[in-house]
Amino acid sequence: VQLQASGGGLVQPGGSLRLSCAASGSIFRIYAMGWYRQAPGKQRELVAAITSGGSTNYADAVKGRFTISRDNAKNTVYLQMNSLKPEDTAVYYCNADILRLQPWNRNDYWGQGTQVTVSS
Repeated sequence: VQLQASGGGLVQPGGSLRLSCAASGSIFRIYAMGWYRQAPGKQRELVAAITSGGSTNYADAVKGRFTISRDNAKNTVYLQMNSLKPEDTAVYYCNADILRLQPWNRNDYWGQGTQVTVSS
């Protein structure tokens, strides 16, 4: 099982970016999916998460600016980031709770990280 993240880049303050993360491999079911971020010198923190049923939760710092969504048919989670601020600069990681096939095993999986830089 692999998670492949994409969509990071350099954007000016107030701009927008959309991150995508696709899961692939011997997947039977994906439970919660989410996005975390880690800025230099700081611990990794939860940005947003979404259950298989579509319930969401967000870090206070991004509420009203970021939107998480998922396409279960494509095993993909998205993070739409609007009104970006310099303090949003970080490496963003996707995460998924996956039940895989053969061998049957349920684990957390992580994507490789994608850099988001907000700067003028």
